[in-house]
Amino acid sequence: MEFLLILLAVVMIGAVLAGPALRRRRARAVPADAPYGPGPVDAAAAYGFLPPEQLDVRLPGPDPELLGAVDEARRTQDWKPAAELLSRTNDPEQRWQRVQTLAGAAVRELADAPGTGGMWLRHWRVVAPEDAGGAAVQAEFLVQQALRDPSSQDYRMILEEARTVCAEAARLAPEDVVPLIVELGVARGMGVGAAEFQSAWERVAARAPQHMGAHLAALRYWSAKWHGSREQADSFAQRAAAGAAKGSLLPALPLFAVHDHLPDVNVVHGLYRSEVITRAIEAAQYAAVHAPSDHPVLPHVRHLLVWFLVNAERYPEAIEQLRRVDGHIGAVPWSYEADPVAAYAAYRAVALAGGESPGAANRWL
Repeated sequence: MEFLLILLAVVMIGAVLAGPALRRRRARAVPADAPYGPGPVDAAAAYGFLPPEQLDVRLPGPDPELLGAVDEARRTQDWKPAAELLSRTNDPEQRWQRVQTLAGAAVRELADAPGTGGMWLRHWRVVAPEDAGGAAVQAEFLVQQALRDPSSQDYRMILEEARTVCAEAARLAPEDVVPLIVELGVARGMGVGAAEFQSAWERVAARAPQHMGAHLAALRYWSAKWHGSREQADSFAQRAAAGAAKGSLLPALPLFAVHDHLPDVNVVHGLYRSEVITRAIEAAQYAAVHAPSDHPVLPHVRHLLVWFLVNAERYPEAIEQLRRVDGHIGAVPWSYEADPVAAYAAYRAVALAGGESPGAANRWL
């Protein structure tokens, strides 16, 4: 039990430093500069979990082929592995996730090396202008680039370009739903009216009515942070969940709506055990159990379940989810953090401590 004592000591230190941060939405669970030390690493390893330095923030779950293409593009500026991978990616959920990841990689490279970063994407578009995958990645790249700085004087111009490239991608692959989903991001960024957004959404829903990634993209428009409200987001999520087909992840959508509208600071005792949140957690658990084990968006659901289950002090259930996602943490809620690794590691430490000794862990939440 020595490792447990070390783990609990680390959690105590984290609690003193972070106070109520674990109960705060999108607040760091521990300070970004807090040292990990040997304690939590050794304790996590004792449970078979990876140390923080081995956690991959690029994806929510494993996709070796995609990461190989991303690494090759960054290392050699060769876009062909990415193009080849997308050309044989037919599953709409997986295609959407791969387009997002490739675009995000180019955005990060450009941020790290302004003017030269992400040159492989530009080469892709110049050399193979009729490649539908390249057009989809460029459109998503432009959306992500614009949303990084909505105050930029070029914001609307970049989104207008993204809209043009979306149309080009749709022309090149009329059966592909991904350009239509990217268009939702353009519409959200440009602040179009509800009727116009609904029209864009109906085009997506007609093509892929059970597409979880598309629903997550649309949910953001209806949230209070963007152009809707808590009630509108909840209504959208509940309707989608009610119309979910067998094996769909849509029953988990209300949990994402709840997360997006939690107070910045929780002052309500038992908030995470309330009827509304408990019902959303259990619906997400149901979806996770019944969806295909290789569903590309399933890791997103599991990561959010970890966050809610730890806050609800349901540690054994949180550990069950952790065992299925540990290693890749590129998902909400960790992606909202300044230091995703620190946030994930802190929640994991609390779950492990609570799983061994619930009373001890509860004192520090």
